[in-house]
Amino acid sequence: MKQKIFISLTAIGLVMAIETPEYKLLEKHGKIEVREYQSITVAVTKVKQHYKPALNEGFRRIASYIFGGNDKEMKIAMTAPVISTQLDREDETHEVLFVMPRGHQFDKLPRPNLQSVQLEERRLSKVVSISFGGWATAERASYYKQKLKKKVDELGLETQGRYMVAQYNSPWAIPPFRKNEILIRIK
Repeated sequence: MKQKIFISLTAIGLVMAIETPEYKLLEKHGKIEVREYQSITVAVTKVKQHYKPALNEGFRRIASYIFGGNDKEMKIAMTAPVISTQLDREDETHEVLFVMPRGHQFDKLPRPNLQSVQLEERRLSKVVSISFGGWATAERASYYKQKLKKKVDELGLETQGRYMVAQYNSPWAIPPFRKNEILIRIK
């Protein structure tokens, strides 16, 4: 019976043993957090499509890389979250990135087979975030961006860069058990 429960919980995304980027919590205001991250290494791709198809295509490209689509045919452990950013509203260009596990050094990672996937080192530094459950649809992401913007203004914080949508669960996790965040860098 315990095994069935564990399998069921795993299938809906309640049991997570997936690595996430480490950060230092600086402030907390309900669902709003101010954090500081160290540098991270990411696999990143840009997709020129509407939000949902862009995220699906971006994820497929990056998943190809971590599942062995690289010059060493090396498998790389899955981490969370998958992060997306809309780079250009007019032509709907989205950037989709996947954080590499901490045990991998940038210069030792295999090179992606797909030219559309690049490896980069990123410095998130300080960010402010808001968490929410359910699906991270374009509409819900926009709603939570507005909530976060309002709180950022109330706190007198100065943002830099674009809003990021971070999704932590597999596609099979059902909405009540999903975790998402909107993040934006602050000065």
